[in-house]
Amino acid sequence: MRGNGVYPENSEKIPVIIDCDPGHDDAIALMLAFGCRRLDVLGITTVAGNTTGENAYRNALAILSLISADVSVARGADSPILRPLHTSRDVHGESGLDGLSVPPNAKGGDLSAVEFLSSTLRRSETKITLVPTGPLTNIAIAFLAFPDIKEKIERVVLMGGVAGQGNVTPSAEFNIFADPEAARVVFQSGVPITMIGLDATHKALVYPEEVEEIRKIGRVGALAAGLLDFYSLAYKARGFKGTPIHDALAVAAVFDEGVVKTEYARVDVEIRGEFTAGRTVVDFRGVTGKEPNAKVAVDVDRDRFLNLLMSAISVL
Repeated sequence: MRGNGVYPENSEKIPVIIDCDPGHDDAIALMLAFGCRRLDVLGITTVAGNTTGENAYRNALAILSLISADVSVARGADSPILRPLHTSRDVHGESGLDGLSVPPNAKGGDLSAVEFLSSTLRRSETKITLVPTGPLTNIAIAFLAFPDIKEKIERVVLMGGVAGQGNVTPSAEFNIFADPEAARVVFQSGVPITMIGLDATHKALVYPEEVEEIRKIGRVGALAAGLLDFYSLAYKARGFKGTPIHDALAVAAVFDEGVVKTEYARVDVEIRGEFTAGRTVVDFRGVTGKEPNAKVAVDVDRDRFLNLLMSAISVL
C-alpha cells in the first residue's frame, strides 16, 4: 500500500457533475471521485458510448451501489447528435462492464441528463465543474438548448482527444470520434476546458503487480482489480505492458492539477475528413492564429496518480 493521497474530510470540496459511459475505466473513475474526499459529486449523468445508453445507465447505478455512493443518476443520450452509435465492445464487452455482476434492482432519478444538468447548474450558487468521461453528447445538447448555463460552469475537465496517435482510428480518440459534432460544440463554447487525452492517459498505466496491490486493499479494491483483470485483456492484445485508466486521470486532474502537465493551445474538432473525422487538431505553436481554448494534457505524474487512486479506493 502506498502513501496516503487522500485529503482530509474537512478540505474544501469542488462541486462536480460527472458525465460518463461506464465502461471499466469510468467505474474506476467513480471510485476515485467518491473516495478522494476532494469532490462534492452533485450527480452522475450517463451517455451512450463505450456501450449502449441502457447499459451505461445500468452500469453507473451498479457501481454506485457497490461502493455505497448515494447520488442522483440521470440517463442521457442513447446516440450521437448526427451519427449512428459506435460502441467499444471490443474493449468493454457486451455489457460495457464485462467481468462485473450487476445488481438488478438499482434505480435512478426522474430527470433526463440534460434536465439534470440545466436545473442543477441554474440552481447552484457556486460554479460547477463538469467532468465528462464519455462522448460529449449530453454536454453539447445542454449547451445548445440552455446556453445560459455556461455562465455557471467553472470549467470542463474532459477525457477525450489526442494531439498524437488515436486509438479508434490513426487520427481520432474514441470519445471524440463517437460524436465529433458534439465535441465541436463543447470546444467552441467559450467555457474553460482541460483536455485529458491519450497523450497523457496512455502514460497513466497500472501494471499487473500494482493490480495485485489494489486487490489486497479490501472489498472495493477486489472489485477494482476484477474490473482491471478484464479491461487489461484488450490492452495486452494491443501490446501495452500496463493498463491505462483514462477516465480516472480526468477525475484526478480536477482536484490535483499537478497530476498532469498541460499546455494551453487551440483545439478544433474535425468532423468531415475522410481519414481524420473525430480528430482533435491541437495547435501548440499558434500557426492558425486562433486564440487558445483548452489546457491540453501532454504528460502525467504516474506515481502521483497511482497514489491518489489507491488511497481513494482504500477509504471506500
